[in-house]
Amino acid sequence: MGRPNLRSLHANRLNLRSTSGTASFYSKKHLILIHSDWEKTKRYSARSCSYRITMVDYEYYDHDNGSDNFSYEDYHTVCVKEDVRSFARVFLPVIYSLALVVGLAGNAAVVAIYAYYKKLKTMTDVFILNLAVADLLLLFTLPFWAANAVVGWELGVAMCKVTSSLYVTNFSCGMLFLACISVDRYLAIFHSSPGRTLQRRTYLRVCLGVWALAFILGIPDVVLSTVRHMPSRKVCMPVYPPSMAQSTKASLEILEVLLSFLLPFLVMVLCYTRVVMALLRTPEARLGKKWRAFKVLLAVVGAFIITQLPYNAVKFCRAMDVIYSLVVHCETSKRLDRAMQVTEGLALTHSCLNPVLYAFVGASFSQHLLRFVKGFGERRRRRQQEQEPAPVEISLNSHSTSEDTSTFSI
Repeated sequence: MGRPNLRSLHANRLNLRSTSGTASFYSKKHLILIHSDWEKTKRYSARSCSYRITMVDYEYYDHDNGSDNFSYEDYHTVCVKEDVRSFARVFLPVIYSLALVVGLAGNAAVVAIYAYYKKLKTMTDVFILNLAVADLLLLFTLPFWAANAVVGWELGVAMCKVTSSLYVTNFSCGMLFLACISVDRYLAIFHSSPGRTLQRRTYLRVCLGVWALAFILGIPDVVLSTVRHMPSRKVCMPVYPPSMAQSTKASLEILEVLLSFLLPFLVMVLCYTRVVMALLRTPEARLGKKWRAFKVLLAVVGAFIITQLPYNAVKFCRAMDVIYSLVVHCETSKRLDRAMQVTEGLALTHSCLNPVLYAFVGASFSQHLLRFVKGFGERRRRRQQEQEPAPVEISLNSHSTSEDTSTFSI
């Protein structure tokens, strides 16, 4: 998954791709680029050239006439996306804040329970713990993107690169660990053995492989992300080299869709289909447990499809637009921008659902959660009691040393 894509919120025209200070136009039609002071006019052919700009007060027009004789009144006006930016300034901070609060509570509880109560006995335990860590690292980047949507980026280029890379790396890592959990559950049923326990070398290799692949997916954001100065604010965004802007952007978008969605989805469907078939062959005496397990698997796959499919479908459409210049109308471009924001917020909710789907549904894990909450409350009350002053006893009997005295606790 790509990091929050705010680039479309700051482009004031269709088919404009920001590439290292250049505006490259990819269209089947010839395009006219006109400077705002009406002094320079250049004509560009389809997907063949770029024009360096220093301000964003450029406009382009579709040139359907083959001749060079034209009138400025014959062309459409610039595609202004101020309403899209206004929507982002309200929607993104709200959805990021909700995801941060809910996801932080759930995933932090998972990490705390594994750290203090529950031991790592199986591969599933290891994968759930790594999934919670990846979700936490992803959620920690959301306040920065919320501020970027509202006031712009004020933290410099280094933080822009780090935050962008963390977003992509941990989102991809979370999706890959979901696939690992489905494979482990499949192996637990079809290749189970009495002594199937955790092998240190095995889980280290698998986890390191997943993190390495996710880190590779985040490298392009480290290289390409930078801070661009827009007319009203600074923006953290990837800037592609002019010579490879179209191919690089489309390739990265498609690669993220394949590895962060399609591969985990296919693995989950194949593994859980076999698991459901095995459940259907279980004796009728265990019908209650069978259907409970079936509902959990249905919830896992359903939540993945509902939260991830819309976002990756929009990403794929944007990649196709980069290649084939499908979006040629301003309103269509605005709808695509809003769809990107809404579906990305929906995709982030999966980080909040993971603790419920993969940890808290287990009976033992629920018991550990209750113990954790109870222990946390007891420790809090104990600290409050230690901070309170000790009771002072005042004896009212000054003539006897017997135990029959009256006392007041102050």
